[in-house]
Formats: sequence, structure tokens, C-alpha cells
Amino acid sequence: MKNLDKQFDLAQEILDMTEKEIKNLAPVNILMIGKSGVGKSTLINSVFRERIADTGIGKPVTKHLQKITREDVPITIYDTRGLELDPTVQKLVKEEIYSLIEEKKGTEEALHVAYYCIQATSSRIEDSEIQLIQEISKKIPVILVLTQSIGEQAKDFEEHIKEMNLDVVAVHSVLAQPYVISEEYTVEAFGLKELIERTFNLIPESVRKSFTNAQRVDIERKVQTAKTWARRYIATSFGVGFIPIPFSDASVLVPMQVALLAHITAIFGVPVDKATMLSIIAAVGGTGSATVVGRSVVSNAFKFIPGVGTVVGGVISGTTASIVTRALAHSYIQVLKLLATSELTGQETSTDKIVTMMQKQFKKYIKENKNELKEESEKMETKNDSKLAKVEVARKTVSNFLDKIKNRF
Repeated sequence: MKNLDKQFDLAQEILDMTEKEIKNLAPVNILMIGKSGVGKSTLINSVFRERIADTGIGKPVTKHLQKITREDVPITIYDTRGLELDPTVQKLVKEEIYSLIEEKKGTEEALHVAYYCIQATSSRIEDSEIQLIQEISKKIPVILVLTQSIGEQAKDFEEHIKEMNLDVVAVHSVLAQPYVISEEYTVEAFGLKELIERTFNLIPESVRKSFTNAQRVDIERKVQTAKTWARRYIATSFGVGFIPIPFSDASVLVPMQVALLAHITAIFGVPVDKATMLSIIAAVGGTGSATVVGRSVVSNAFKFIPGVGTVVGGVISGTTASIVTRALAHSYIQVLKLLATSELTGQETSTDKIVTMMQKQFKKYIKENKNELKEESEKMETKNDSKLAKVEVARKTVSNFLDKIKNRF
């Protein structure tokens, strides 16, 4: 953090810290297996951010395995190619998969889960596929994903697969994209959130934050993760022993607030540009300067509380700082939820809408805590009045003593 006595680009500081946090996330590594045409790329692009199967850099690992990554998404996809009916090719693909699993074991690149994709409407599974599934499941968890699951035929196939009692952690049907039947009727996408839930519970805790960042479907999971982290962070930063600070020095809140906003942005993984970040800061009364943003945000919060209006006594208690920072986190989470939803649905979100939501949520949260803020203000006022009274008594005592000395002479 730069010296807070100097002005610096607060928005850029948040974005830089966000980028650093994402780079420090250990990637979640997923093996995608399935024949050509079963919808693996569609599934990847529907579940994960940035359409990584299209825009990611695919690097050949072996003849039949491709590594798909994107710099700002903490996930690595290993995709099989050429898994067709030719027994010789199948044998080569299997050997390459087994070698990859063993080679990466115990490293940061260790494979965490495999999605074995079969098109549900094909209504058939080859013996060689069954063998491959059973063998891989002994090495890493396997979710058998039935893609393009439409109609009774797909339901019957799912039941047939389940009755086979394969050694997989789940058999899961999905429709990754809406399927248009006619102008009047469209089958909506389904099964993706459930796939995310199963995957999340399978992977190690060390990469769950990465998975939450990378996935784009379960926005509520991002919200709850951000809220949980924010509560813990604020409780730690503003503990019971937090020393009350002079309002003029409220910029000491800035490093905490920068870290808070950066971490929340990293959890969501939605792109936030500099102009948007500046608008978000301004929406709650802040500016781009660290020397004033802390006290500007606090001052703006107090404007929402009838009967307070100012920071009483010029001192901010730990509780006041905590409530204001929680309001900042809460409103920012709602803004990122809006951005994530817009990204998922392909809609545009205007800066005006972002600013309005940030202001509305911040004001709402402050008002919800107005009683606690009022009580804290009154306590601080009492303490300040008491201190001032003691100082005044001491001043008068000294003055009287000096007068007595003067009179003697």
C-alpha cells in the first residue's frame, strides 16, 4: 500500500490487488473426456467464465490431449480429442490419460475431477467406455455427464446408466444451452448448478475459491462466499480492541477497504474496469484519493441517520468503522451480483444503474444499523464530553493555583 499521506489512484490500487489475488489462486484442474460432438465445448463455455473453450489458449499436451487455460481464469481443462470407436486410438487415449494423471499427482497441476461426457440421446455406451470410466474412477473422481438431455429417450438412458451401477460419484443429466423446439416453445437449460454443486463438494478445499471464481452459473454461491469472507475479514480487522480514531485520520480505513473490495472482486471473477470502479467509489461518497476516501465514506454514511448528521466528537469508534465497512462490502457484493447476472444473460449494465444500486444498497444497510450507530455515537459523545470536562476542571484548577501565587506576590 502506498503512503496514505499522498494521493494515489485508489481505483487502480483495487484492480491491481484483485489481479494479484487471482494470480495467487491455485487452479482447479478438470479432465474432460468424451467423443467428438457430445457437447464438451458447449458444456465448458456454459459452466465457466470467458468462454474458455473458444478464447482460451489450447496447447497440445499429447497427441490426443489438449490443455485449455486463460490467464485471468483460475482453471485448467484437459480435453481429450479423438476418442472414437477405433480400438487403437482408444488405447492411445487411455494411455495418455493415465500418464497425465500420474505425472501431475501431488503437484499443483494434479487433476481434481473428471467429467466423462456422453450424449444422452445416443442411448448407448460402448464397452470400451465403460472400462475407461471404471479405470479412471480408481484414480480420480468421475462425474458421468449426460449431455443434450432432451425427451423421454434421454430419461430412459439416464435410468439405464444408473442401473449399471458404475463406479462414478454421480450420473448427471444436463442441457447446457436452451433448446428451441419451435417459435412457441423452448426447453430451458438445466442441470448446470447441480453439476457445480457436485463438483464443489468433490474438489479439495484449497481450490474451492478458484472454482467459485471460474464458474459463471451459480451466482448465489459467489454472493454467499463473498459475504462469509467479508464477515470474517471485518471481524478480524475491527475487533473489540480496535482503537477509536480521530475522524481526520479516517484514511487508515483505506488499506482495509481496498483489500476487502479486491478480495470480493476476486471471488466473483467478473471484469470491472477502472471507470466502473471509480463510479462505485464515488457512489458512496468517496473519491480517488486515499487521503479523503475513508472519512468521506464515513461522513456520507452518517448523513443517512436522522439525528446524527456528523461524526460526533470528531472520533470514529471501532463499531462505527465496522458498520460502515460492512455496508461498503454488502453494497459492493450486490453490484457484482448484478454484473455477474448481466454477463451470464448477455445483457448490458449501464454505469448509472451500477451507481444507483451501490448508493441504494449502502444507504439501506446503514439505515438497518442506525440504532447501533446512534448508540455508538452517543457513547463516543459521552466519552468526549467526559474527557473535555476533566480537561476543563484541570485547566481551571491550574488557573486558580496560578492566581493564588500571583496574589501572594
